[in-house]
Amino acid sequence: MSKIVGSNDVDLNLIEVKDVIDIDLLQRFQDNFAESMDIASITVDINGKPVTKPSSYTDFCLKFTQSTKIGDARCAESHRRGGEEAARTGRPYVYTCHAGLIDFAAPILVEGRQIGTILGGQILTSAPDESKFRKTANEIGVNENGYVEEVNKVKITTEKSVRAAAEVLYIIANALSKIGYEELKIKNMSQVLAENFSQISATMEELSASSVNVTNNQHVLSEEIVNVKNISLEINTILDSIKSIADQTKMLGLNAAIEAARAGEVGRGFGVVATEIRNLSQNSKETALKISELTSKIENSVDKTMESSDSTLENTEQQSAAIEEVTASLQEITEFVDALNKLANSHK
Repeated sequence: MSKIVGSNDVDLNLIEVKDVIDIDLLQRFQDNFAESMDIASITVDINGKPVTKPSSYTDFCLKFTQSTKIGDARCAESHRRGGEEAARTGRPYVYTCHAGLIDFAAPILVEGRQIGTILGGQILTSAPDESKFRKTANEIGVNENGYVEEVNKVKITTEKSVRAAAEVLYIIANALSKIGYEELKIKNMSQVLAENFSQISATMEELSASSVNVTNNQHVLSEEIVNVKNISLEINTILDSIKSIADQTKMLGLNAAIEAARAGEVGRGFGVVATEIRNLSQNSKETALKISELTSKIENSVDKTMESSDSTLENTEQQSAAIEEVTASLQEITEFVDALNKLANSHK
């Protein structure tokens, strides 16, 4: 059952005695206190259900008053009323139970809200009036003589002692509940922190992985850009060769035209071929020049891309380093949170 309301709040409506007080510790304290003070006690939850075993209960209550359905129901009603009055005042409440014994109810509170009650007593502050107890015995259906015999065994003490006992139980139980409540809040907060930091760490790992991929891709891109530039340089080299061949072809065409002119009518056809050769060489040279201009523009663009790529690569590498640093810090904080969580649970 979750008791977290917001990011680190605790829902008081869901808190039970066992959530804030170690029941084994409460039982030991209750037993020792009851034995040393010769006074009965038991701890119940907000609904009246016992959370500890009875301590030093009298035979008058166990073997007689609570042995019948009527008597047990009257006890439950008496305890309920005592608990309600303790809850109303927020303080221990001393009262006379239906059977005539002195009881008390000490509320266990968390932030002003009652989560349980310590019930105690089963004592007298004066000698019992046997006639009243015989009347009660008949009402609940138990043996009169046995009832009177047992009531005469009940401890007689002062009202001041009863109130002091109730106050001690109230102080100790509420000190335990307060400590337990603070530990519960720390536990819930540490759980929320741990979950949040785990989520952040997971996100940072994803970012780190992504940045590494970006860095790797950027390296590949840079390499490809260099390859493009190298290819452009090779193209320029080839273009220079083409321009040189075109110039040479043009000279051959010119020489062929001269020879064709010398040959007269016989060389006329060869002269036409020579003209086409010169035109072709001229076109080849012009095309080479245009390609050269384009490759020059490509080189300029590649240079700019390289600068941008280098800058991006530097930024992504810095980002990767920053993410790794943040992730390391988060890991350290997560370890602190785990330690906090262990401390919060150390009392259990």
